[in-house]
Order: sequence, then structure tokens, then C-alpha cells
Amino acid sequence: MSRRGIDFLNDWIAEHHPDTLTEDPTAIADLADQLMAAAEKQGLSRRDISEEVGSVFQVILEAMQNRSGGRLYSSRWG
Repeated sequence: MSRRGIDFLNDWIAEHHPDTLTEDPTAIADLADQLMAAAEKQGLSRRDISEEVGSVFQVILEAMQNRSGGRLYSSRWG
């Protein structure tokens, strides 16, 4: 995935995460679906994102568990 794709993921998650961090699988799955739909609208394919990060669900879960400086962070994109 391009840097544009990684930036998109980080920005989208930071803007759309719940106010309260959650590990609720249903809430995370909903966020993953919303993220993928928004990515497609920005010209980023689901396939490209999935190839780069694997499970978007897992990325969101990791990001919620690892806040850094007010932004969400996943070790998958540094």
C-alpha cells in the first residue's frame, strides 16, 4: 500500500474511533466496514488495503489498544 493508503487508514481511524475504546467485535467490525467503504470512495481498493495490512478488523483493534500522542497507532504501519 502506498503512503497515501497508510495515511488514510491512520487518519480515518483517528477520526472515527469510538470515544470510549472498545474491544467489542461487533463495534470493530462495523468500523472496519465503514473504513473500507470510505477507502473505496477515496480510490483505495479493498484488495490493496487487505494485501498490505491483512485484517482491517485486527488493525483497528490494535490501533484502539495502542494510542500514541492522541492518534491511534498500529504496529502494522509504523
